[in-house]
Amino acid sequence: MENKNRNKRFLFDSKNYKLLLISIFILLVGFFLMSGGGSNDPSEFNPEIYNFRRIRLAPTLVIIGFLFSIFSILKKNK
Repeated sequence: MENKNRNKRFLFDSKNYKLLLISIFILLVGFFLMSGGGSNDPSEFNPEIYNFRRIRLAPTLVIIGFLFSIFSILKKNK
């Protein structure tokens, strides 16, 4: 009897889910920017692996994405 009277609600509101999807998109962009720069020939060095995009920009986006996902989980709605 008591089980029928329980409210069936989601754990988060729709705003939290939207923020979480945005954070996942930021993470995917960060990991995509981090990829590449290698060489097909192991004896050849490619300096593109150490450029700004792969060393500074992409890891910063990944960290921002993780922080944004934590924020989206912990955010309370009014």
